[in-house]
Amino acid sequence: MAEPLDNTASPKQGFDTVLIANRGEIAARIQRACSELGLKTVAICSEADRQALYGKTAESFLCIGPANAAKSYLNQDAILLAARLTGAGAIHPGYGFLSENAAFCEAVERAGFVFIGPEASSIATMGDKISAKRAMIAAGVPCVPGPDASLPDDPASIERIAQEIGYPVIIKAAGGGGGRGMRVVPEACSLHEAITLTREEARQAFGSPVLYMEKYLQHPRHIEIQVLCDTQGNAVWLGQRDCSMQRRHQKVVEEAPAPGISPDAIRPVGMACAEACRQIGYRGVGTFEFLYENGAFYFIEMNTRLQVEHPVTEMTSGIDIVHAQIRVAQGEPLDLLQDDMRCEGHSFECRINAENPDSFLPSAGIIADLALPEGPGIRVDTHIHAGYRVSPYYDSLIAKLIVHAPIRAEAMAKMREALAATRVEGIATNLPLLRALFEDETFIRGETDIHYLEQWLKQRRPT
Repeated sequence: MAEPLDNTASPKQGFDTVLIANRGEIAARIQRACSELGLKTVAICSEADRQALYGKTAESFLCIGPANAAKSYLNQDAILLAARLTGAGAIHPGYGFLSENAAFCEAVERAGFVFIGPEASSIATMGDKISAKRAMIAAGVPCVPGPDASLPDDPASIERIAQEIGYPVIIKAAGGGGGRGMRVVPEACSLHEAITLTREEARQAFGSPVLYMEKYLQHPRHIEIQVLCDTQGNAVWLGQRDCSMQRRHQKVVEEAPAPGISPDAIRPVGMACAEACRQIGYRGVGTFEFLYENGAFYFIEMNTRLQVEHPVTEMTSGIDIVHAQIRVAQGEPLDLLQDDMRCEGHSFECRINAENPDSFLPSAGIIADLALPEGPGIRVDTHIHAGYRVSPYYDSLIAKLIVHAPIRAEAMAKMREALAATRVEGIATNLPLLRALFEDETFIRGETDIHYLEQWLKQRRPT
């Protein structure tokens, strides 16, 4: 490995120390991968996260600001200073926070560090939904019906576009994400009000009022394709995931592979995703997200980062995605050909959140006691422990429970057993909800869509 970087120079691919610019379970996950690869780590924290165990096992552990994420985990200058002071050669952004911020990627590499992720140009292209759709159409990736251009200001032109697509349509912010900046329009009389409201929401949330319009699919599933690309022009796709179990556009349970979709149906879509990566010069890991309805796939966006749900693909592909991500950042070529890729068995992931299972209000406090399942085919990614204080300042995810078995029914049974063996005391969690979901007959049959969970929750609420 190379010596720590001279930060006045241009970025180099060799590094032996990684600064983890994140917190929680993903920081612990990245640290584990670095340790397995023989790399040293620098952990950072806010004042609310000083007790994090992954920080105590890192070579360096720096507090970079107060609990407010804007003054710590989103403080680019503080992160770069921490990297410089500790001799880090690379920065891994994890997911969330600055992971898909093109300006941060540029700042990292301008300062002489390696950004463990795609180039800033790729982040910018895929972060704008209009330019992303245009790039995918050029690469032959199927997209949701609708123009690959922003909506004009002229009301008559907007009406004409909606009529050509056909109602219902959905209005989306070009710079949106996380379920914000979108509005369904069932008929023409609602169109202009929806445009006005969504423009203002987009301006406030994303700093840009640019909108686009697509056909609204009424009963789709959410299907993802994981890709891995090196800096020599090689790209492979690692199978697909079903992430349809969502509440307010936030995923709750994921599985791989997607049930009921044949390998022959998904293969040309996966190959088109890999080709799209080659065309835009993509590097590292990424995820193409699709809506799937009536046997057809429709691209909606690409996440240019490591996904929360990457473990289900790791379990079925046998590939450590974080290892591969780091190796690509070091300049190594992929040691995997598409023909070598195999999807074996079935995997589920449950997101365990510190929240009330009925109201979904966050639950902060001290974990009085903790029991996590163990055994073949069971994995837990977490940063918590007995005595850990769950902070009210950040995302409520406290653990990911992942299982793997030869077939879907066995994986589902294993998840039931694992959930039954999981105990988190002292705070409220969504464990009761997850246990109930794995007893639901529709979910067991694999017949859900992206609206199913919210409908299921409404039926369970007392009248």
